[in-house]
Amino acid sequence: MTTVVRKAVFPVAGMGTRFLPATKANPKEMLPIVDKPLIQYAAEEAVEAGIKELIFVIGRTKRSIPDHFDKAYELEVELEKSGKSEMLNLVQNILPPDVACIYIRQAEPLGLGHAVLCAKPAIGNEPFAVLLADDLIDGGATGCLKQMVDVFSHFNSGVVAVEPVPKDETMRYGIVEIKSIEERIGKMHSIVEKPHPDVAPSNLGVVGRYILPGEIMNILEQTQRGAGGEIQLTDAIATLLDRQQVLAYEFAGTRYDCGAKLGYLEATIDYALKHAELSTEFADYLRARVARL
Repeated sequence: MTTVVRKAVFPVAGMGTRFLPATKANPKEMLPIVDKPLIQYAAEEAVEAGIKELIFVIGRTKRSIPDHFDKAYELEVELEKSGKSEMLNLVQNILPPDVACIYIRQAEPLGLGHAVLCAKPAIGNEPFAVLLADDLIDGGATGCLKQMVDVFSHFNSGVVAVEPVPKDETMRYGIVEIKSIEERIGKMHSIVEKPHPDVAPSNLGVVGRYILPGEIMNILEQTQRGAGGEIQLTDAIATLLDRQQVLAYEFAGTRYDCGAKLGYLEATIDYALKHAELSTEFADYLRARVARL
């Protein structure tokens, strides 16, 4: 297996029902955290990790995602005429010029595994990353995916990001059983989708970052529908474990579950508090607001 990861899949065809009515006409991945949409944070994390091809698996209502990464002629002309060079630079440099975007339509929502499988024509047999944009991860100086790429390159093995989750929340996650081999790194022995707390093999939950070998695509083609009547990526990884090593990696950083309202609000507050333009005034506002409770 090559140790170079050049491609990343972004499954963004979901309905975003937990944020209705906001997501009735607007994809959840386009919800902003301060002044950037969730999908842009995920794309920037991938670019930092050395990814050169961003493969978006979209649904028919997700046209604003390609629009966001495309050139906006009218807007750019108006910004240039108005002398707003800083804003013009922002919209012209959302992605570096050497990074390509590919868009693939998922005709019906059949689960994460199916969404990943839709990207097979663009992946071929190469290793690739998967990023779920509603898992916003602040990795500090080194993004979560860059950390994982380094692990992948060292061990030449698939890598799945994990973090400890409350025992009573195992039914919301894929849960792994591991044998530790280094700090933060464990060899995965099993993975199960959304187990009841009484039978969960551990409290390590899979979060929305993966690096997988191209072989997983062939496995996904044979994977039957599992939990929720969907084709689960977790089930395909469980099959992959019988054929090759897959590692679980406890990333350094903070994850925000922006698919849930509380996680989204927490991310908005934390990112606003470190925003160059807003941090001081927003912190003052929060102090004053808390004082009125």
